[in-house]
Formats: sequence, C-alpha cells, structure tokens
Amino acid sequence: MIGRYFLLLFCFCFLNFSAQSKADNVIGNWLATDNSVAVEVYKLKGEYRAKVLWFDDTKGSGKPMHLRCDTENPDPKMRSRKIIGMEILEGLKYNPAYQSWENGRIYDATCGKYWDSSASLTQDGTLKVRGYWKYKWIGKSMSFKKINNTTFTKL
Repeated sequence: MIGRYFLLLFCFCFLNFSAQSKADNVIGNWLATDNSVAVEVYKLKGEYRAKVLWFDDTKGSGKPMHLRCDTENPDPKMRSRKIIGMEILEGLKYNPAYQSWENGRIYDATCGKYWDSSASLTQDGTLKVRGYWKYKWIGKSMSFKKINNTTFTKL
C-alpha cells in the first residue's frame, strides 16, 4: 500500500517537473530571424515576460538605439522611456496541453499598441511569437532563434 502511494507521488512529481522544464525552455536570449531585434525572455511570478536587449538601429528614425524612446506611446508620460530594456511582453502562461505559451500581451513600440499574444517552439527550436487582435488569425508573427551571450555581443 505504501509502495503505491510512493509510486503515485513519484509520478506526480516527475510529470510536474517535466512540464515545468518544458515551460522554461522559452527562457533566455532570442534574436529575430530577420536580425531586427533581440529580446530576453524571463519568468517572474509564474508568468513569462520579455524585454528588448538590442535592435537594428539602421531601421526607423536612424537614431542610435541607446537614444531611442517610446515616442508612439499614447500615454505622454511614457514617451520618454528608452526602448532598450523596455518590457514588451507580459502575462504568458505555459499551456502543457498545447505545449505553448498563451494569454500574454505584447507591446508594439512602432505604433504604441498592445496586442494579445501567444508563443510556441517548433521542433527545430525556433520560437514563434504571435501578436493578434481578438483572434489568432488576425495578427502578425515573428520567429526567433535562441542565442548565447557570445553570439549576442557580436551583434
């Protein structure tokens, strides 16, 4: 009888750990496949978030990235915040049934709007992030490849 309880407890802990480790596969530094932006995905209070680490400053206004601010934000108080280090993704939670991260919000600094978001990992390790309006088929996706700190410093 005790052996069954031990086995049940072991299976529960193992399955919970396995789901948790899969959920955390999204944590790290990611570079967009078009080399336009690099982000850091991290976990805070049970949700996955992302912030901008780097972006291609040859696009847009041409200002150096360390001088660029969130000028399109609808809130005038937020227009002076720097793009570098800005949190752009919040609220993602891992859904083990679909092996994806759901119910997040992503901020698009080019237009100053928040969108619903989701993310998933492909078999080759590409992170697909989708920003959408109400329905997933009304939106835009970006793909990212995981990078290490050595790769990141070469950008």
